[in-house]
Amino acid sequence: MAQARVGRWLVAALMTLLALATVYPLLFTANVAMQTRREYILDRFSLAESLRWDNVATAWSSAGMDRYFLNSLIVVASAVILLLLLGSMAGFALSRVRFRGSATLSLVFLAALFIPFQVIMVPLARVMDGSGLVDTYPGLILAYVAQFLPFTIFLMTSYYRTVPPEIIDAARIDGNTLYGVYRRIMLPIGRPALLSVGILNALFCWNDVIIALLLMPSPEHRTLMVGVTSLRGQYSANIPTFAAGVLIAAVPVLLTYLFLQRQIVDGVTAGSMKG
Repeated sequence: MAQARVGRWLVAALMTLLALATVYPLLFTANVAMQTRREYILDRFSLAESLRWDNVATAWSSAGMDRYFLNSLIVVASAVILLLLLGSMAGFALSRVRFRGSATLSLVFLAALFIPFQVIMVPLARVMDGSGLVDTYPGLILAYVAQFLPFTIFLMTSYYRTVPPEIIDAARIDGNTLYGVYRRIMLPIGRPALLSVGILNALFCWNDVIIALLLMPSPEHRTLMVGVTSLRGQYSANIPTFAAGVLIAAVPVLLTYLFLQRQIVDGVTAGSMKG
């Protein structure tokens, strides 16, 4: 009993240290964003004398973070909608429709999960440049869809395989076509998985830097995360303003994790469901 109690306290202490190590950078960034330039130079670790939003306002308007935020919102929303539509249709077909080569196609999508983006980065840039899609919203949206579609298909296929086949058979007996089964039966049943996968894909696209930096070189087309990286050089002598830009980029992700953490966990574990 005593050993078990000590073990629980040890685990609790380790988890507390891990939580503090995770939260401290966020608190430090928020504190620096509220400091004046003079306060930061004198002692960056001291608490801000008051809550000043001047740095946040400067980063939002003068540094162009408002435009970067809008760019990210347009690209991420469009990419997630396409990913959910294509991923749910492909997941339904691969899990419940028998056709020649379905098993091989499933393996192809599974194998695509193990290909690092750095391997396809140069060919992707050449294809996009030859197609005239560099520095355009459609180009970045299609790149995100291509990058994260295998993940979406894998999770949706795993989820749809848990649906009892009797439900689909009953729908077909009632006269539904395959499209009718997908629209009337599988989409409503798959709503929890679609929500989880949609949140994960939104986080992936929102936090991306490499693809956006590769395909959106113009300053006016930068996404939020690329814009934050550019602030480091623009405001190298004014770290509080740079910290304010980092805070602006982190707040949407932080709020998503706080309020939708159950759906995120469900999405991560969906691929381990027994088919």
